[in-house]
Amino acid sequence: MPSDLKKSYPFTGKFLDLDGLRYHYLDEGEGLPVVMVHGNPSWSFYYRNLVLSLRDRYRCIVPDHIGCGFSDKPGDDRYDYTIARRVDDLERLIDHLRITEKITLVLHDWGGMIGMAFAVRHPERITRLVILNTGAFHLPKSKPFPLALRICRDTPVGTLLVRGFNAFSLAASYVGCKRNPMNAELRALYQLPYDSWQNRIATLRFVQDIPLNPGDRAYDLVTSVADGIGQFRNLPMLICWGEQDFVFDRHFLAEWHQRFSGAEIHRFPDCGHYILEDAKEEVVPLISVFLDRTMV
Repeated sequence: MPSDLKKSYPFTGKFLDLDGLRYHYLDEGEGLPVVMVHGNPSWSFYYRNLVLSLRDRYRCIVPDHIGCGFSDKPGDDRYDYTIARRVDDLERLIDHLRITEKITLVLHDWGGMIGMAFAVRHPERITRLVILNTGAFHLPKSKPFPLALRICRDTPVGTLLVRGFNAFSLAASYVGCKRNPMNAELRALYQLPYDSWQNRIATLRFVQDIPLNPGDRAYDLVTSVADGIGQFRNLPMLICWGEQDFVFDRHFLAEWHQRFSGAEIHRFPDCGHYILEDAKEEVVPLISVFLDRTMV
């Protein structure tokens, strides 16, 4: 591990064998389990400050999806880069760890769909939810699909930009923080796992798996999750939201609010997508206090 990474990510990761592929995860601390699920194009590094804040009293479990972080980055011949497979992977990790206590989920970006799909499969295992600039339903009708994502999802130019020039991860490291822009060292650490054409495969496949129309590969899964999350309406839920996110913006927040009117919501009008970076001095304590207050 590079020395500059170890300073801010002082963890010893573990690996689960998934049919010959190494699935990296953090398992830090003891206590009630808090499972943190990242999105694209980040990795478990995104949750480092939250893990450091919670591991003295909670068991923090943070996987790197296959193709991300320190997990293996196989070709399409060895791994099915679909959201359904991501949910299966998360389920296998939780079963492997023999977690019997109820789980708190902390979800960001694609982690919202993956984590909530797991929750809909196993509602009896979920006790609290922390939502950070994410979705667990289709693109809201009021939200146009961003042109930049359309290019990456649907065109050969997008493939070249994402896999050849790391444009998706690079752009996210610049636009993801508004109040506190990332410095060059932090941007490099976010991009660290995605240093070659092969190692950027998951970055592209995540974008290509965005379901917009019936018949798209993940469309039915997203529909089933969207139809199923209402059963969690009475669970404690904290929502922390950077309102300058160009994808998960006010339209997504309005959808969460409409579905979960009783959630505790904290809006950050001057912050972007990476809310745990942009407003970490506020959001990390908010999550910590929320978990302590709602402990059963």
